[in-house]
Amino acid sequence: MSNNGKPAIAVQLYSLRHLSDSFADIAAAAAAAGYKGVELIHLPDHSGAEAKAVLDEHGLQAVSAHVPYQALAEDFSATVDFHRAVGNDLLILPMPDPDVRNAANAETWRVFGQTLNELGRRCRDEGMRLGYHNHAFEMAEYDGARAIDWLLANAEEENLFWEPDLAWITDGGAPPLDLVQKYAGRCPHVHAKDLAPAGENEDQMGLADVGYGKLDWDALLPACKAAGAECYIVEHDLPKDPVASVRRSREFLVSRAELM
Repeated sequence: MSNNGKPAIAVQLYSLRHLSDSFADIAAAAAAAGYKGVELIHLPDHSGAEAKAVLDEHGLQAVSAHVPYQALAEDFSATVDFHRAVGNDLLILPMPDPDVRNAANAETWRVFGQTLNELGRRCRDEGMRLGYHNHAFEMAEYDGARAIDWLLANAEEENLFWEPDLAWITDGGAPPLDLVQKYAGRCPHVHAKDLAPAGENEDQMGLADVGYGKLDWDALLPACKAAGAECYIVEHDLPKDPVASVRRSREFLVSRAELM
């Protein structure tokens, strides 16, 4: 399976962050777990050329990257240059600033959507695409719509795509199947994450390896495919054994490849 030459299954390197402070060590761990594709974390201590050399050494390709809002808004040119050197063209905002994520009103999310629309236009002008990755708080409803709806409704599809995190959608009380279908065509990348049954894995933020929790992957994977998903990115925010966790999740997705 491939996504325009990119691996269709990748790992978010945040899952492996506790293994080492060395990007090279983390990249090596991703490769050891069987991955060819990775979603980058922010690497302020590396040039794009240095990061690309590490990826090449371990046979890895950046399918996308999580990029802090400040890096995009305040250091736009350098951020674009970094990712151009890496060979990555998908820049995804992983978390908004506290004043946005703690806002309990539609207006803040509407304005934030407009802000990202303009930022996404600038990315598009540079041959990049801007995306947004959700947590649970965007599932809260204000004035008859969820925060994620206010955000996406106020940015043009060509300027902002959505990277749905299926576990956080579920944790936020929203139906992931319905939301993926609602935004069909706007979700080229999907975060594959699972939730443990209530009371389990509490030392792992209540998360589970993909396929070993309570999400219905046999329904979700075909729905994601029908909605245009091109890449499934494994993430576990606090795994007990990071390499074993992401390897197990990858093996599960590979076993369901016919659904993807």
